[in-house]
Amino acid sequence: MAFDYSQKLAEIMMLAAQQGASDIHLSVGKHPTVRIDGNLLPLTNEPVLTPEMTAGLISALLTPEQQDRLISEKEIDFAFSFEDKLRFRVNVYFQRGFLSAALRLIPYHIRTIEELNLPPILHEFTKYNQGFFLVVGPAGQGKTTTLAALIDEINHKRMDHIITIEDPIEYTFIQDRALIDQREVGSDTLSFHRALKSVLRQDPDVIMIGEMRDPESIAIALTAAETGHLVFSTLHTNSASQTIDRIIDSFPANQQGQIRSQLAATLLGIVSERLVPRIKGGRIPACEIMICNSAIRNLIREGKTYQIDLIIDTSSQEGMISLNRSLAELVRRREISLEQGENYSLNPSELRQLLS
Repeated sequence: MAFDYSQKLAEIMMLAAQQGASDIHLSVGKHPTVRIDGNLLPLTNEPVLTPEMTAGLISALLTPEQQDRLISEKEIDFAFSFEDKLRFRVNVYFQRGFLSAALRLIPYHIRTIEELNLPPILHEFTKYNQGFFLVVGPAGQGKTTTLAALIDEINHKRMDHIITIEDPIEYTFIQDRALIDQREVGSDTLSFHRALKSVLRQDPDVIMIGEMRDPESIAIALTAAETGHLVFSTLHTNSASQTIDRIIDSFPANQQGQIRSQLAATLLGIVSERLVPRIKGGRIPACEIMICNSAIRNLIREGKTYQIDLIIDTSSQEGMISLNRSLAELVRRREISLEQGENYSLNPSELRQLLS
């Protein structure tokens, strides 16, 4: 009797969900492995995966069209739903000639800012009619989840037209007061750039771009924010000041002045997050929050981004917070250990000073 890979895959997915895993990894020579609270744990009750087993499990995820794309492009990104119970963002790739897959679990329920333990000041960014807001941080630190919370808050409060451009679609929104169109690269549009170029002709109020990929997508996002739209996106950077430098430096020198002035005019704020392991289990976000006030706009215009950290540090009355102050507060509340705080800090000695 042939082995039922679909059934085995379903068992692994359900087990991962029950254990509260964020990711599943399928890789030749290893047990199926899950990531829980940031740590990788092999499922030792499952057999070590052979090339044939790995390929069988992965083929249970793929449509024939996706199989063809995988063969021609050597890797593929897509979303996968399991019986309307679980949803995953999947990346399948080759390593040393064998297939591997990483599956990120996406909850169906979109959690609120409160449920995510995020600072209440984030509610303010859902009230604007135009501007540019970014959620940044390393991979796997909750950027997409935060973005979904902000978009869903607008969905429940405003009669707006929201368009998302994602690769692939992660959270699926249930329309409430807003009209929501979610466009997936590959199935709803041929490319990220085509979707971005046509988005302004689709009469949006709010635009969510899954990820800032290159200068072209950044330029379109800034133009959209300038022309009366509220734009949300994410970027893989470590801090607010680094984000601004990264955006400006991604353009050729002769365009940087224009980008600097567009950014100074449209940027509303940046939140940078880390998901830190809690003492009692689970993870809790530590956030740096930069709100664009006149001082920060001037620094962006004048190319003095290195001074932004100082403004964030001294503007707590406006709702700004540095990553170290956020970590220090979590240590004081005994949510996280000092050791974990130092692991996630960009300046551990300053963190120790704050706590002494």
